[in-house]
Parts: sequence; C-alpha cells; structure tokens
Amino acid sequence: MIVFDLGCENGHVFEAWFKDSSNFKEQKDQGLLKCPVCGSGNVKKLLSPVKLKRHRREDSPVSQEALVSAINTMYENIIKNSEDVGTRFTSEALKMHYGVKEHRSIRGIATEEEEKILRDEGVEFFRIPLPRKKDGKEN
Repeated sequence: MIVFDLGCENGHVFEAWFKDSSNFKEQKDQGLLKCPVCGSGNVKKLLSPVKLKRHRREDSPVSQEALVSAINTMYENIIKNSEDVGTRFTSEALKMHYGVKEHRSIRGIATEEEEKILRDEGVEFFRIPLPRKKDGKEN
C-alpha cells in the first residue's frame, strides 16, 4: 500500500491510499477519485513530505547536519536545473502548457490569484520556498 497527498481544484488537501502507484492513475482515469470536501473530480497528486532513510539500522533520528545538507542539495539542484523567470512564472507556465513555448524547468513567483489561474487551466506546479542567498539576494 502507498499513501499520496492529493489536492483538488478548490485547494482542498487530503490523503488517499492505493495498492501501488499505478493504481492512482487507474482510479483517476476512471473518474473514481473525488475530493471528500467538495466532491470535485479534478484531483492531482501533491508533493509529499520527504523522509530521509539512513543506511544504518539504527533507530536514532537523522542528524540536523544531514537534514540541512540534504535540503541544501535539493535547493542547489533546483537552482542549477531550472530557469528563474521571476514574476513571469504564470505567463511562461501557460505558454508551455499550451505549446506556445517548449517545455523546460522554470521557477519564479506567482500570486495566489495567478496560482488559481494555473490550477483552473490544468497547469501542474508546486511551491518550493527557496531561502535567500547568503548575500541577501533572491534565488
């Protein structure tokens, strides 16, 4: 069994259990997934919290240094492998969604209203808060 965090077009977040990852797609394709709050069938998987797995068989928690290192590595990969489009995020995402521009990894800024537009248009995206660089500038 696997659990996914799901969200609907109205911003409701909920969990659902599936036999395996392909079972989510099967149920979605068959229209079986509905938001338990509003009944919307426009449901998608959300980014779930990350769990670090240690290779040692100890039950001790992951050290703060290891966690900070993993998060920093994730941020570095996002910055290295995506283009910062700043406040043009919504515009660029919509252009890619409708085939006006070629798909690429982008990051930027969107207001809550712009995020609603993206959700309404069926554009998949997720928020990742990026820390400021050490010099105080934005990423």
